[in-house]
Amino acid sequence: MDKTILDLWIGIFVTLGIAALFVLALKVGNASTTFNTGATYRIIADFDNIGGLKVRAPVKSAGVVVGRVDDIQFDNRKFVARVTMNVDRRYEFPKDTSVSILTSGLLGEQYIGLEAGGDSAMLKDGDALKLTQSAVVLEKLIGQFLYNKAAEGGAK
Repeated sequence: MDKTILDLWIGIFVTLGIAALFVLALKVGNASTTFNTGATYRIIADFDNIGGLKVRAPVKSAGVVVGRVDDIQFDNRKFVARVTMNVDRRYEFPKDTSVSILTSGLLGEQYIGLEAGGDSAMLKDGDALKLTQSAVVLEKLIGQFLYNKAAEGGAK
């Protein structure tokens, strides 16, 4: 009888451990439900470089998740990345809203940041944002820094 109770507790412990790993995998995989999947509207933005941005990345404004990245495509005519975002209908943004690709956390998770403008007309489904700022690529920054330092050294 004691062995049966011990086996039961071990089974419960293993089940809880597997459930905890599953929840952790969902958090790391950005599949957590921190965004309401109710009524949304779609907005589009073109970027020269999206860095490591992925589909389902959060769209934030003032630190609040207001949407998710729905699709990322390459535009063959303009040679830019076209990012489609779904924004919750509860959140309205002016037409002159600016959009940036930002990085958060130690792992460098990238997300879309919306900065509201001052226009009185609001974005509608399918509108495209004009004011975009691409992702900051660390390798490019380091290369520019080294190039500038080498140019300073050569001028002396």
